[in-house]
This record gives sequence, C-alpha cells and structure tokens, in this order.
Amino acid sequence: MIAGTVGYAEAAEVLARQYEGLAFVDVHKDVLHLFPTPASRILDVGAGSGRDAAALARAGHHVVAVEPTDELRAVGERLHASERIEWLADALPDLSALPATCDFDMILLSAVWMHLDKHERHTAMGRLATLTAPSARIILTLRHGPVPPGRRMFDVSAEETIANAAAAGLRLVHRSSRQDALGRPDLTWTILAFKPTTHP
Repeated sequence: MIAGTVGYAEAAEVLARQYEGLAFVDVHKDVLHLFPTPASRILDVGAGSGRDAAALARAGHHVVAVEPTDELRAVGERLHASERIEWLADALPDLSALPATCDFDMILLSAVWMHLDKHERHTAMGRLATLTAPSARIILTLRHGPVPPGRRMFDVSAEETIANAAAAGLRLVHRSSRQDALGRPDLTWTILAFKPTTHP
C-alpha cells in the first residue's frame, strides 16, 4: 500500500460522495483562467472520484486520471465513464506508469501534495517538470490544518513548494488562498500555479 493512501480505501464511497458534492467550478474558481481552452492533454494526479476529470472531459479535453487507491478509482470509472478519460493506477513521486517524458498541457493536483514527505515532494516536483509541454500549467493545492486520525499528511508551506518548483525549472504564476470548500473551520488551502521557466 502507498503510504499516502492509508485510510482512503475503507472510506472510498463516503469520500466519493463528498467529492462529488462539490462543483468543479467552485473548487477551482481562483485558477479557472489558467485552464486551457482548446482541446488539450491534461494529467489529473490523485483524481479521486473523477469529478475534475469528468468536468475537463466534458470541456473537450483528453484526461489521464491517475488514482492510486483501487476503490476510489473504481468509483470514478463507474461514475464518469468517458472515452476522453484514461484511468491509471499510479502515484507520486515517480508516476512510473507514465513515459519518461510527456507533453501535458496542464497538470492538476487537487488535495494531493500534503500526502508526500519532504523527500517525496522534491522528487515529485522534478518528475512533474518532465511531463509538461513548454506552455503548460501545473496547478496544485496545499492543505493547512489538523490531520485526520489514521491519515498520512504533512503541512507544506507555499515557500517550500515554490522553491522546489524553481529548482525543477518551474516558476510561479499564481498564488492565492481560500477557506475549506466543505466548510471545515480549521482548514485552509493555498492554491499555486506554475509554468516552465523556458516559456514567456
């Protein structure tokens, strides 16, 4: 079992209902202007129940939805069957099921980064950089708040994440914060977006 997925298999159906109860546009409203408009190749890492992958597929994109928890992936495949979504059993930091390099136009990591320890975060950022097209965006969220019992999570700072991105050849293009979409008063989120430094 992947350490970061502990506790998710047993709660897959409950979590899926929770994820599906949130609208894609509400969750990502701060960064929707950074999402590609023409049909694009998008990597959704930690796709969960497939809510985001489904919304992106409906917009005409081809989505590779990576979800390491078998039970959650099965729910996603059931709820959001689409020829535009390719489901994949894989996980950070290595994403070893993907080719060594890819040209994704966007990589989305929603509520994922907090499951990686410091070494894994450094490795993962370098790996993400190998998967981006020259004009790509990488959008990720950072969770700040208490860790639920039985889960493996870390409170990661924006500063560390920006530094890791810079070391991987990625520069910050957006930073914002928001309250928890589920109304949990003790949780806040930071939203960061990056693009390759080689692109204007």
